[in-house]
Amino acid sequence: MAKITDDMKAIFGNAGIYSFATASKDGIPNVVPIGMLIPQPDGETVWVVDNFMDKTISNVKENPNAAFYIWDPKSADSYQIKGTVTVENSGDDYEKTVKYAHERKETLPAKNLLKMKITDIYYVTPGPKAGKKV
Repeated sequence: MAKITDDMKAIFGNAGIYSFATASKDGIPNVVPIGMLIPQPDGETVWVVDNFMDKTISNVKENPNAAFYIWDPKSADSYQIKGTVTVENSGDDYEKTVKYAHERKETLPAKNLLKMKITDIYYVTPGPKAGKKV
């Protein structure tokens, strides 16, 4: 199982906005900017807060595969992270994400929690390792 390392987790703090990609069951792609993407301590899971997603939620219900990348503007290190997504809108983990979102901006709706189980991580930093699995 692929895991986010501590060095990768540090990049999350520098990124700000992430491009989060999904596809419908028919393969129609969708990419959205995400501001709340939270790596979990286990290194195998990332939580995504759904504030304004429509097509993304529809897509992951049809096709749970998703991807995003992280990039550190200081070091230029970057990684593509792929996984499968489940959607929750109740329970303890969901309530934690609502609290997280409201601490950042009280008016955010925090409609759903997307839990992404990481399946693959690839280097996307230009150079000899680009495109290779971590």
